[in-house]
Formats: sequence, structure tokens, C-alpha cells
Amino acid sequence: MPLFDARDVLSFPGGNNASDTVIAGINFNLTTLQHWNYTLYSNGTLSNNSNCFLTFESYTPHLLPNGTFLNTTSCYSPLNGLGNRAKPGIALGVFFGLSLVFTMITCASTAGSSCHLRRGSTPSDAAGNGCGMASGFTSVDVDRYYLPEWPLILNSIFWYLMIPSTLAIVWESVRHWGSWQERQLIDPDPFILSQNDKRGRREFYMPLVFYGFGFLHFFMAVPRNWTPISYQRSPSQSLQVAAPQATDGRFKAGAIFLFFAWLTILFSLAHSMHYYTPRPSLLRTLASTPPAFLLTLPLSLTIVAYQFLAAFSFAHSPLNLSASPAIIYSLGWAPIVLIFIIYEVAGYTYPNEDRELIRQRRLRGQELDREMGYNRKPPWWRRLNGNHNLTVQQALARNAQEVSGAPRAADWSAKDDVEMSPLPSKRNAEREVRIDNTPAGRALARHESRREAELDERVREAAMALFTPPGGPGAGTGVAWDECGRSGSTGSVASGTTIVGAKPQVVRSMLDI
Repeated sequence: MPLFDARDVLSFPGGNNASDTVIAGINFNLTTLQHWNYTLYSNGTLSNNSNCFLTFESYTPHLLPNGTFLNTTSCYSPLNGLGNRAKPGIALGVFFGLSLVFTMITCASTAGSSCHLRRGSTPSDAAGNGCGMASGFTSVDVDRYYLPEWPLILNSIFWYLMIPSTLAIVWESVRHWGSWQERQLIDPDPFILSQNDKRGRREFYMPLVFYGFGFLHFFMAVPRNWTPISYQRSPSQSLQVAAPQATDGRFKAGAIFLFFAWLTILFSLAHSMHYYTPRPSLLRTLASTPPAFLLTLPLSLTIVAYQFLAAFSFAHSPLNLSASPAIIYSLGWAPIVLIFIIYEVAGYTYPNEDRELIRQRRLRGQELDREMGYNRKPPWWRRLNGNHNLTVQQALARNAQEVSGAPRAADWSAKDDVEMSPLPSKRNAEREVRIDNTPAGRALARHESRREAELDERVREAAMALFTPPGGPGAGTGVAWDECGRSGSTGSVASGTTIVGAKPQVVRSMLDI
């Protein structure tokens, strides 16, 4: 197929002689032009399918006898002003640039590794915004170029790349919303859901299905010979060359695959609502759907519908240089812009998931405290009345006694008292040095020993109240208690007697013996 239609060819105007022609008031050697197969066209260009020059006034070149042109201007030069495609394209390019910045801010403020309403969609956001910027800014030269060439091709390529990226954003938002509902459900009970059932298998295969259809759409639409799309230098050439390429079977198949990808998004949303937020009726199910999805799903379906329209009607395709900008921007660009705006707004209103989980855990803890009858003191209570010098054992005994309210088990403590001499330790050696063997010193040692024995008794009572063996002391098969009151395991044994100059030794493990 020739680059120019034959009906656009003009005859060279007559000149001073048979080997001379005059173009825009300048004489050209007709023999040289014919030797190099140059043809004059009605759009004011001179071309031999390898070179193309403008011939109208202020751009007319000069031809030397050896076939060399001077002061030439290529046919593919930005000579025209901004048209109906360029002005909205500039605005869209700026919008997608700002959207990329706001997306990064939203991701940083919502969660360090996850963004608003979605997980792992940051690459899709970046790809969609980048392709939108490139397609919007290249639309400037689509209008300015005298004859269409690479600006139209780049504008079309980046627009087709932006389509699956936008659907990927919607998919990731729906998928992450489902995972967020699952996370809230399993946080109180990690074993409430099985990972090997039908639900788990669906959630494993759904991303593979969606991205499989997305890549099929990409391979059908983008990797191709785009040069024939730029052959729109005349109406007849557009119909004969560009239109068949823009409406071939690959574009139609790509639209079908894109529709299947959209159905996968819809199925994923229905799946998440069925398992994580079940409702008794369809109306309540729709009412419980996040408002962002009620808007983005119809908008993404509009994108898919325009793909079908562009694949079957070249007159409404964005690949058509003469297509109405109102149709291109209202059906091909407006839904994408609205989807980005909706998710940007939702990102600023969406809570931080980690903080939300912490809040839910705090509420569950307060509910458990009310069920057990435990009243937490306000923060100022500890500063005014709290015992700041309590050890860990003392704090444990106090908290356990407040929660359980168990009576003191005197018989258990009596059975636990084992007469044992204190083991030599650095702590006891220091006490012997500090406390003398006078009657006053011995009385002080006995007082401290009784106080620490009472503390150990409270710890044992708290442990008994929390971890009472089956059948009470000395019964059951869980822990064997011997006649001396010691557990059959290597538990702790406390001494009930004291000696002068040392406090009772507490054996906490076999390493102390």
C-alpha cells in the first residue's frame, strides 16, 4: 500500500522549458525530480517515499542539479497550533503528574507498606500515572505535526498501556479490601478460617486469572506494527490503511480479554462479601459495599465498553486522527480520571490498618475486663497511688489476686513450706556483713524474712488461682505432689524457716541446687 493515495498526486506545473517546473514561485529541475522519483501532492508536500519536504511558501526548498535539497522542512514538523486534542491533553498530563505525587503521599500516611484500599497496587498506580502523563503530553504534537507520525503512535501506545493499569488498580483495591476483612476476622481467632478449603483455593487462583487476562489484553493490543496507524495523511489513506489496522482481530480479542478481567474483579468482590461480610439479602449486600467500589466498578466497565467501541468503529477510536475529541476524552479518559480521583480521596479518609487493629484489640480487651469484673484504673491513678517499686513477682501476685478474688490457700502454703538451709550466695553474704549478730540484728532479720515469706505466699496463691491442678492439690494425674508438698516437676520450692543473719532462700530451678 503506498504512503499517499494516487488521487492526491498532482502534475508538476509548467516552467520555462520542458525540463523545468515552478513550485511556489521557485524553479526546479524537472529531470532531477523525476530521476529521484519525487511526486508532488495536493497537501503541499514533495516526497519520494524516503524523503518528504514541504513546498508551500516560506517552507519551499531549493534543488541543486545533483539532487540535493537546501533549506528543507520535513513534512513531520510541528507547524500547527494547539488543537482540540492538545489542550485537554496538557491538562491531563498535569493531572496525572500531581496524582502520582498524591499517591505517594497517601501511601506514606496510610501505611508504610500498603496503600489506601489496596495492597501491592503502587506499581499499578505508578504505571497508570506515568502512561497518562506520556499520553497526555504527546497529544500536543498530535495536533501540531503537519503530517501524523510518531506523536500519534506514542499517544495511542501509552493510552492502551494505561487501560490495564487502571483495571489493575481497581482489582488490587477490591482484593486488598477482601484481605483486610479477612485480617479483621482472624485477628481474634487465627484458626477460624481454613487455608485449604474452597475459599483459600479461590483466593489463590483469582489473581492468576485476572493478571492472565490483563497480560493477554496487553499482548493483543500493544506489541504490533504501529506504523500503519500513522498513515492518515488523507481521508482515503485513513480508510484504506489506518482503519483496517485499528479495527483488526487483535484489538477485538483484547477487548474481550479485558471484559473477562473485569468479571474477575466483580467475582472477587462477591467472594469477599460472601465469606467475610455476609448479608441476608441482596439489597443489604449492596448497602454494605464500600462506596468507592460502587463508583469505580461502573467506571471501569465504561472503560471496557469503550474498548469494544474503538475496536469495532474506527470513527470513534482514539487512533483516528479525525475522531471527535469529545468522544475520546469523555469515554476514553474521563472514567480513568474519575477512578484516580476516587481512590485519592478514599486514601485520605481510609484509616491506618495497623492502628485500626490495635484499636479493635483494645476494645476486645476492655470487653474481657468487664466480663471478669476487672476495672482498670485511669492513667493518673498509677502516678498518684501506684506502687512503683514493686518487683515483677509482686505485680503478678497483686494483679492475679485482683482478677481472681481467690481465697488464701493456707493448707497449700503449709504443704509448700520446705525446711531448707540457705544456699551460699553473694546476696546472703552481703546480708551477713550488713546485719550483726546482736539481738536487734536478729530481730530485724526475722522481720524481713517474714515479710518476704508473705510475699512468696501471695505469689504462690496467685499461681494456684490461675493454674489450679485438676482435682485440687494431691489429686489427678496432671502434677504429682509428694508428702513434702513439692511438685514432681522442677518447680519452685520456698523455705518456711529462717536462720539468723539471712533471709529464706528461694530455689527457682535446679541450677540453684
